[in-house]
Amino acid sequence: MYLSRKAITMETSEIIGQGRPLGYWIRHLHGALEGSLDDLLAGEGLTRRHWQVLNVLATGSPTGSPTGSPTVAELDTVLAPFLDEETPTLRPVAGDLRERGWLADGERLTLTPDGVRAHEELRVRVDAVRARATEGIGTEEYLAAIDVLARMSANLKAR
Repeated sequence: MYLSRKAITMETSEIIGQGRPLGYWIRHLHGALEGSLDDLLAGEGLTRRHWQVLNVLATGSPTGSPTGSPTVAELDTVLAPFLDEETPTLRPVAGDLRERGWLADGERLTLTPDGVRAHEELRVRVDAVRARATEGIGTEEYLAAIDVLARMSANLKAR
């Protein structure tokens, strides 16, 4: 079934009671999450990119690394949607984490015991921001939203 832009806009406006389209809410939510996390992490001299690197390394998120410990280039690939002209690579972030003693020396990135502790302390605070963002939203609603956004992304990527 194909819906015209006008039909989608009209139905969306009727459902949510305002004329703001999906793109507005995606960009607004991204900015709100980024700002909330940056505010939280700023006190530690960190950014959301620092958190993302720590979290990928601590949780073993898939990086495509055959050893499980990724290189900076592999992290750049995994976190590419968050890189831009201002931050084209995570190499400076990894360097900063290494200077803090949170990453072991070597080409492959692994957390030191201090890095594991730092991640755990930050995770508690980041989880509180995530809980605030999803307050009043049930698990089924959250999973449905993720599913819809993933399918919309796939639809656009396929063409």
